[in-house]
Amino acid sequence: MKLNNQVAILICGHGSRNKLAITEFQELTNFIQKRYPNFLVEYGFLEFAKPSIVDALDKLKDLSIKKVIAIPAMLFAAGHVKNDIPSLLMNYSSKTGIEIIYGRELGINNLMISAACERVKDVFKQNNNLKPEESLLVVVGRGSSDPDANSNVSKITRMIVEGIGLGWGETVFSGVTFTRIKRQSDLVAINNPNISFIHAKYLSSQSYVVDTFVERIEEILNNEGNNFMNCSTCKYRSNLFGFEKEVGMVQESHHDHVEGLGISCDLCDPECNGACEIQNQIPTHNQEKSDIGGGDYLEHEHVEAHQHEHNHHHHHHSIYPNSKHPLGPVTLRLPNKD
Repeated sequence: MKLNNQVAILICGHGSRNKLAITEFQELTNFIQKRYPNFLVEYGFLEFAKPSIVDALDKLKDLSIKKVIAIPAMLFAAGHVKNDIPSLLMNYSSKTGIEIIYGRELGINNLMISAACERVKDVFKQNNNLKPEESLLVVVGRGSSDPDANSNVSKITRMIVEGIGLGWGETVFSGVTFTRIKRQSDLVAINNPNISFIHAKYLSSQSYVVDTFVERIEEILNNEGNNFMNCSTCKYRSNLFGFEKEVGMVQESHHDHVEGLGISCDLCDPECNGACEIQNQIPTHNQEKSDIGGGDYLEHEHVEAHQHEHNHHHHHHSIYPNSKHPLGPVTLRLPNKD
């Protein structure tokens, strides 16, 4: 099949310091490329990894690509999907003249719910003594200042619980932090030896996830008119209670200061094991000592970068309405002015 030398597909990722996450993203892109052998498929990251989205766009421009189909590789539409990525793409398009068509986030659909259910079902296949009706599913979301995105995590939890027939389901958030989910659950397991804690695999390049990317790309290629995000509960479009001040905010990227830095951690083996916390014993900012394991600690370079993100966040975003809530979210609190 002849390669289309006019149109290309760009998968826009968030980026991570973790090398395993970058490898998984590359594998995902390879699967998408196999589904579209007549299109060039590239990938780029918003922050903390290379190539950046701009790097990827520059590569396509050098190949004389005239039109780019850009798909955000993110589960739900929060600030990155609604502001940061489209702002970056629009600026690039206006400067270079390349047409960039922006697709939808992965979102909640049957394919993504099926992908998550398959990961949970794999756990039961590998542990025959487990019974769904006696098991608690804990879904850990990254967390966002966008209530619409956060509520979607809770919804997908419930869909999995009822689809598989689990006993219970809970939704929690790691927040915009350096929390190590597996490490923290292992610490909890030590204090609860009568409960089995089993980690399901990441969604990664599960076949239904790849199918969802194909669905998003086809929406654009076939001009189906379905390439729309949910606006009914979007805090930028709808007068949501508590978020009224954010209606109509100007779209602008808040990640130019970390774009393409390519910062990676050499202590992970290959997945994050919390080694930097143990090695340096430096407490994270705005966090009190944890009740489990003696507190959260980060490598010094990581602390400085995170502090920069935290302060930068408040320079550009409106104040999260519940930032002073005693139960969190810690990472959205304003720095102390005392």
